[in-house]
Amino acid sequence: MAENIQIDEIDRRILRALAIDGRISNARLAQQIGLSASPCWQRVKRLEDHGVIAGYRAMLDQESLGAPEIVLIEIILDRHDDRTLELFGAEMEKLREVLEVHLTTGEYDYLIKVAVNGTRGYEEFLRKKLYRIPGIRHSRSSFVLRSLKNVQAYIPDGA
Repeated sequence: MAENIQIDEIDRRILRALAIDGRISNARLAQQIGLSASPCWQRVKRLEDHGVIAGYRAMLDQESLGAPEIVLIEIILDRHDDRTLELFGAEMEKLREVLEVHLTTGEYDYLIKVAVNGTRGYEEFLRKKLYRIPGIRHSRSSFVLRSLKNVQAYIPDGA
């Protein structure tokens, strides 16, 4: 979890550049934001050490991996005690198709994002995996037709 640190406009420019290309070299990053290499590296290191930069990862193409469809599934649980919530969370961790799990407010308890191979892959996921998890009372699903925006973080402007 990120510690509270002061983030100035230069830090924000660094974060925006890294959000676009996490593999950018320090020399190119420094040039892009208008710093020399050493202060740029020190700022990146500070942002990493304080948890503002939580890590780096590759963005993978689901279609190339054979699971091109994304389904958003809203789930209502039978109960909301600690044991039921822990069990549901543990089961979600085991399912490789599940990309994201969010505990939400409102009518549904959870929103999960799942990658599947078409409607047959979705049916198989439901029957053989999701519906075998104890404690699920109801679910509602929506296929993503097209993703218009997909970013990993919001970097607020300075105050």
